[in-house]
Amino acid sequence: MVILKIPFLLQRHCDIVASMNKVSSLPSSVRAGALLGLIFAVAAPLFAQTMPPMKRQPTPAKVVEEHMAAFSSCDWPRLMAQFPENVEFFGPNGQVVRGRAALGRMFAQVVKPPSQGGTCGLKITAEHIFTVGDTINVQWRAEAPFLKEPYRGADAYETHDGLMAAQVTTFDAAALKMKKPARPGAK
Repeated sequence: MVILKIPFLLQRHCDIVASMNKVSSLPSSVRAGALLGLIFAVAAPLFAQTMPPMKRQPTPAKVVEEHMAAFSSCDWPRLMAQFPENVEFFGPNGQVVRGRAALGRMFAQVVKPPSQGGTCGLKITAEHIFTVGDTINVQWRAEAPFLKEPYRGADAYETHDGLMAAQVTTFDAAALKMKKPARPGAK
């Protein structure tokens, strides 16, 4: 059984809709619109992408291999299956993402196609790997049909108990050199 806890503002919206339905002078379209808004407010969280179960890998190297393969295939569930609840992600320019839910929102944007602001289609290839304990450091190259030239970067993957506990990356999507989209009818 699912029990929904209705936050105060949502409860207030319910009260407003109920009182609007008691006022017969309001057009039915206004009452219907308010009800529709209430339905969307309640249902939206139910349709949100849910986190997949965590999937531990047998070695730190396998954790990183799985991450790079999931990233390259734009597979959000597979990507998120690697991260524990307390994951921390450190990006360029002081960007820090803490927690699995926040990281899930970030990667949900990353796995979109470039036309929607994502980087789906990048193929990541490791060029050099240096392991220190359970930390795998990778210098990599990203290539895609939509890039003018390969993009290079490096990551440090801190693994723990078969999961990706933390990641430090130099990846900056804004630094990708994109090809200009072909114009319709252009040769």
